[in-house]
Amino acid sequence: MVRVSGLASGMDIDQIVSDLMKAERMPIDKMKKQKQTLEWQRDDYRSMNLLLSEFNNLAFNMTLQSSYSSKTVSSSDETKVKAAATSSAANASYTLSNVTMATAAQSISTSIDSSIDPTKSLWSQRGSMDSSVWTEKTVEQAAITLSADTSTVKLAKGAVSAVNQNTGTLNSISVTTDGTSKAYTVRIGTAAGIINSNEVFINEDTGEMTFGTTLTSGSTIEAFSYQQNVLSFSVTTYDSTGKATGNIQDGGSTPFEFDGSTSLNTLLTQISNSKVGISAFFDEGTNKVVMTRKDTGNLSSADSADGSNMVFSGGFLTGFLQLAGDAKGTDAKFTLNGLETTRKSNTFTTGGVTYTLQNNFTGDVRVNVSNDTQKVFDTIKDFVTKYNELIEKINGKITEERDRNYQPLTDEEREKLTDKQAEQWDEKAKSGLLKGDSILSSGLNQMRSNWYASVSGMSGGFSQLTDIGISTSANYTDRGKLVIEGDGTKLKEAIEKDPQSVMDLFMKSGSTTSEKGVVRRLRDTITQTVSKVEQRAGRSTWTSEQFLLGRNLKSVNSQITSFESRLTQVEDRYYRQFTAMEKAIQNANAQSAQLSQYFS
Repeated sequence: MVRVSGLASGMDIDQIVSDLMKAERMPIDKMKKQKQTLEWQRDDYRSMNLLLSEFNNLAFNMTLQSSYSSKTVSSSDETKVKAAATSSAANASYTLSNVTMATAAQSISTSIDSSIDPTKSLWSQRGSMDSSVWTEKTVEQAAITLSADTSTVKLAKGAVSAVNQNTGTLNSISVTTDGTSKAYTVRIGTAAGIINSNEVFINEDTGEMTFGTTLTSGSTIEAFSYQQNVLSFSVTTYDSTGKATGNIQDGGSTPFEFDGSTSLNTLLTQISNSKVGISAFFDEGTNKVVMTRKDTGNLSSADSADGSNMVFSGGFLTGFLQLAGDAKGTDAKFTLNGLETTRKSNTFTTGGVTYTLQNNFTGDVRVNVSNDTQKVFDTIKDFVTKYNELIEKINGKITEERDRNYQPLTDEEREKLTDKQAEQWDEKAKSGLLKGDSILSSGLNQMRSNWYASVSGMSGGFSQLTDIGISTSANYTDRGKLVIEGDGTKLKEAIEKDPQSVMDLFMKSGSTTSEKGVVRRLRDTITQTVSKVEQRAGRSTWTSEQFLLGRNLKSVNSQITSFESRLTQVEDRYYRQFTAMEKAIQNANAQSAQLSQYFS
């Protein structure tokens, strides 16, 4: 629509229409404020639900036996025996004596040639080793297409001894460039010397190929095979049940294969990182290799005649290193409360108590297990503190005053304020949106009842919280907060005297509310409250139709959309009216001008 803006009348039509529309927009501004209030209220409900859910998760931990059955363990000499206990351990005193610690099986090689450098490739030092330790295998090299001009290409493996040895062809490698093939005669060694243009030199230690000419990008080194020297051997170890730790298809052993470019240190590291459970290293001071089982105890095969803990096979281990598998680990031996017994490990658990042997000794070491009263007290105290923080925040929301002088700001109102002023205004406008809320108030009242009501069917000496020194604050302004009487002495005494009754008071199960422990009642109440709040405010993943405030918001949005459409029509009507007025004035001015001509 073409709008005429006061050309004839001299009036500011746009401003007049804008002022008229301000009055027309008052209902929609009210709707938008209502929408913002609903959104704030929804968010407040969800923040309360988040607090309740977080506390519910904490309450779940209070339904676990471990929260009330913590044990403290003391050893008369921790340089000899350390101990720890689970919640299932009985309160008792244990005596360990005549302790001989478990040892791990170990095998030490003979001194190897002092010229061996453990950091260099073994193939480059093959002169110091018997040739029988090496196994030759054929490697099929796939075709290589070059991405840049070069004269050197490295094979994946080192320790190369021959090319095309098993194919019956000449020792040569073919290179195709732009459809033309050229054969390069192979030389293998450790020193390249002068390389002719029709030769390719292969460093037998590293597997690097150097061509006598530069190969251009896009050239293809055709597939070929070459002979590589590897070290192959296997190791067999056993677990505490006598079962071999290796693969079934390998007879329980664990096979290893290393190409000649591997150093002795790398080889031993990979053995240490494997599943055989051996720690292997080279001692440069003695030029010996040491292999030690990571687990202690006599770990041998149940079917083994000699009881070997480690079985080595392959020339490298048995010939070059001369490792023997007859060394055995020993089990730990000790007397526990008069009972002579053994264990594979120096750390073992019996009766819920875990012992860790530190040294051999012949005397007695006493280990005492008792309830960890302080830890249980701290757990309960922390739970009470978290509960008080929860109800303080919820009470703060449902008692917060609503200042109706502060309504949500419209866009125009917000533009007139500074950011700080707008923030302060929003803070006041958001206050009191949950004041007196029936769902949260009812939930808090029920939780208070959960705390002070007696637990029926208790077999111990306590049936309500006041029996163990926990009560509701007498100060009305605390609005149901809990207090632990005095310095907690009564609660600690209760935990020490009858820990089972204290635990039942909090976490006892039952078919009725009166039979349930305090925490189980609380969790039921919280679950019900959260569900009711969700019916009103929903979750972030819910659609608007699934909760009350969502449906209200959807209705308000629909009203806003309809009213905005109506405002557009009203604005157009105003402009049509002023346009008609402008045209009428233009016509009157034209007639006046024409009449003036007649009298001039």
